[in-house]
Amino acid sequence: MNAPLIRNERFVQIGAPLLVGVLVLLVWQLTVMAFEVPKYLVPSPVDIGQSLVSDFPSLFNALLMTLKVTFLAFAIAVMVGVAASLLFVQSKWIEISLFPYAVLMQVTPVVAIAPLIIIWVDDTTWALTICAVIVAIFPIISNTTLGLRSVDPNLLSMFRMYRTSRWQELMRLRIPSALPYFFGGLRISSGLALIGAVVAEFVAGTGGAQAGLAYMILQSGYNLQIPKMFAALILITLTGILLFALMVWMSDRALRNWHESALKVEH
Repeated sequence: MNAPLIRNERFVQIGAPLLVGVLVLLVWQLTVMAFEVPKYLVPSPVDIGQSLVSDFPSLFNALLMTLKVTFLAFAIAVMVGVAASLLFVQSKWIEISLFPYAVLMQVTPVVAIAPLIIIWVDDTTWALTICAVIVAIFPIISNTTLGLRSVDPNLLSMFRMYRTSRWQELMRLRIPSALPYFFGGLRISSGLALIGAVVAEFVAGTGGAQAGLAYMILQSGYNLQIPKMFAALILITLTGILLFALMVWMSDRALRNWHESALKVEH
């Protein structure tokens, strides 16, 4: 594929979603103006933009608190999830015995157990982080375990024919085969870590210096500051998009030179 075609493809990939977004905002603005909808019901994009500028200091501090919990929970989920997957792949009996508990964490509503965690853990930041980890860890465990087991049977037979150690088999066969699955889990888990942090903040209702974006949304709703509420929602949405884009970039950088999912197909 030549350079002009690549540039045109990238322009379409970036320009098309932006164009749709601009059209949606324009229709939204014109509809609110035409029907004279009060801003305490549905604010216009202009009202939201003005609130984002005027309330930016408080919103930015809340964003930093939410990001702190999100990244901390995401890092813990990745480390614990990968360690659990490596343990599962060592023995089918270990996987059968422990994997149901990973599923149990996934299907248990975090809203139901968050109040208990907040009561049990004195530090609010760590309580919120634990809640977010519970939400974010399962895709890492599930995808990485699947990837570690999804090896080419012929390659596996060859490794065992040459009597390689379990460490060599893991490092040179299973882990490279699991990387695409692992990065797929990262894409899901990064967004779930953000969702878990926000949900935990809703349950905790923590204000003051530890107030996150969820608390800003609650406070804005109580005070009928609906534009500020929408501004906080936009920051959460943009954060989720940027996290997903970061995971896609990391996946592309890691897989682009050897895995078919990231190779550029020439026409």
